[in-house]
Amino acid sequence: MLTGSMVAMVTPMGDDGSVDWAGLERLVNHHVEQGTDAIVSVGTTGESATLDHNEHIEVIGRTVDAAAGRIPVIGGTGANSTAEAMALTRDAAAVGVTACLLVVPYYNKPPQEGLFQHFNSIAAAVSIPQILYNVPGRTAVDMSNETTLRLAEIDNIVGIKDATNDIDRGSDLIDRAPDGFAIYSGEDGTACQLMLAGGKGTISVTANAAPKLMHEMCVAAVAGDTDTATLLNNQLADLHAALFFQSNPIPAKWAVCQQGLIGSGIRLPLIPLAEQYHDDVRAALQKADVL
Repeated sequence: MLTGSMVAMVTPMGDDGSVDWAGLERLVNHHVEQGTDAIVSVGTTGESATLDHNEHIEVIGRTVDAAAGRIPVIGGTGANSTAEAMALTRDAAAVGVTACLLVVPYYNKPPQEGLFQHFNSIAAAVSIPQILYNVPGRTAVDMSNETTLRLAEIDNIVGIKDATNDIDRGSDLIDRAPDGFAIYSGEDGTACQLMLAGGKGTISVTANAAPKLMHEMCVAAVAGDTDTATLLNNQLADLHAALFFQSNPIPAKWAVCQQGLIGSGIRLPLIPLAEQYHDDVRAALQKADVL
């Protein structure tokens, strides 16, 4: 079971929007050195929406190569087309990922039975471990706990990234999930609370900018060390908020650029962080002692 701080890693880009391969390798090495527990490659934060299929798999494959077995890599392979998600998952498995992260289908708003059949079909087609991802704020459809628990009975569906920001719902999943099915937070602001309630880790935007501190907080929270986890999370609280002043990954990419780890490139329709937020994001980085 994967545990701890799993960074939803940004995809470094040049000013023209092309993928910065040297920057990608540098970023992977940075996360290994800082103690990040796993990398999620080409999730929402990795700009999956604007990478084509070939780029998508190449970024995942090069992340696996750069990690070189030192850290697990989870490939973001979700789509609102079951056939497309299946193809991405199959291709990510072929380049050596540890597991895949599959978002609830977005825009077309399937009913709960459609969600079950979507994920069940992908799990049957590709044997790699798969983590579900429920983020109703982006997908416009909310997968119920009952549907999640049905899917949790499938052998290679091993967990869920819960980005509902509802601790009661997350706790209900923790209480009722079968052994071996992990509940991960998908909301940095409440991740510590969910882990203290029994969650196994977080798939984190904040870990892009503060990987060491996020790792240390997650270690304490998963171990049930409330005092240490709360102390560390308080240091991160402003950063959790600041990295969502504009749509993710706009602030995260700006923050990591300020740290000198990547350039400023981002793909349209996303644009660089508005200047009005610069001072507040910088202050949050300084409070976390990462700038």
